[in-house]
Amino acid sequence: MARKAYTVAVVGALGVVGTEMISTLARRNFPVAELVPLDVASQAGKKITFQGRIWTTKEAKEGAFKGVDIAIFSAGGQASSYLAPFAVNEGAVVVDNSSYWRMDPNCPLVIPEVNPEDLDWHKGIIANPNCSTTQMLVVLKPLHDAAGIKRVVVSTYQAVSGSGKKAMDGLRDEAAEMLSEGKVSTCRAYNQPIAFNCIPHIDVFQDHGYTKEEYKMVNETRKMLSPDIKVTATCVRVPVWYGHSESINIETEKKLTAEEAAAILSKAPGIKVIDDTVQEMYPTPLMSDHEDLTMVGRIREDFSVENGINLWCVSNNVRKGAALNAVQIAEKLIERNLVK
Repeated sequence: MARKAYTVAVVGALGVVGTEMISTLARRNFPVAELVPLDVASQAGKKITFQGRIWTTKEAKEGAFKGVDIAIFSAGGQASSYLAPFAVNEGAVVVDNSSYWRMDPNCPLVIPEVNPEDLDWHKGIIANPNCSTTQMLVVLKPLHDAAGIKRVVVSTYQAVSGSGKKAMDGLRDEAAEMLSEGKVSTCRAYNQPIAFNCIPHIDVFQDHGYTKEEYKMVNETRKMLSPDIKVTATCVRVPVWYGHSESINIETEKKLTAEEAAAILSKAPGIKVIDDTVQEMYPTPLMSDHEDLTMVGRIREDFSVENGINLWCVSNNVRKGAALNAVQIAEKLIERNLVK
């Protein structure tokens, strides 16, 4: 039987995603008895407000997880690789937002709307998927269940908040300089200006000319949904604050009309369908600012193949793409009695 309240640590508590994780815990009335905000040593001692109380940030290190039931990490792969085993050894269940544990065969990679049953075999660490993969699979899952997905071609249009505060500040400063001077003198966050620009390069380049971000979408989809699905991706950074957008082309085993696909998606968890071509209504990144649901529109048949569907989806990358999904995993752990 689940307890009434839990001690929850947030690692990287003062970062963009860590701050959103704490806000999400509050917004969803997560049963927190004690909050343990953790960050790098230089941030120790800083105060945050949660549930009407003041909490003091402590250094994330060995020994900091004693008495913690659930530890939600958003501190990068290096910190997760080092600290997550300490957290588990000290009694916590870890939900990690970095890419470090995602493809580890001993770690479940989970989206609650997609594969919550994989939580049942966790060994202390659960991985949170990549933000672009998360919103895509929330949409693909009900369509796969209905018609069997064979192949996916996805192009992403990803907000700068996915790169953190430096990139957000960089977009603001570059945009101001472009408007006043007509050019960007120094790239603030990327190898090309992001203001009034699009950069087809997210994360480092890998084999065959693909980036690590693109391979994440391929490998994570196959781990969570089906190893038989063929996926190819092109990931692009765009000058948007929040909200990743994706153009997704899907080829299915069984025929789905656009109307059938829309009906399936409108009933699926975690999705809001906004699709009215007469009124010119469809999802945009600005709509995601305070939105937890993944929004879907432009649902139409792809007439170039026998069983094809095109659609457009938008989701808040800091919420569902990171903080919200992590908190939902923690909720599912409690629901399934998987927290000691």
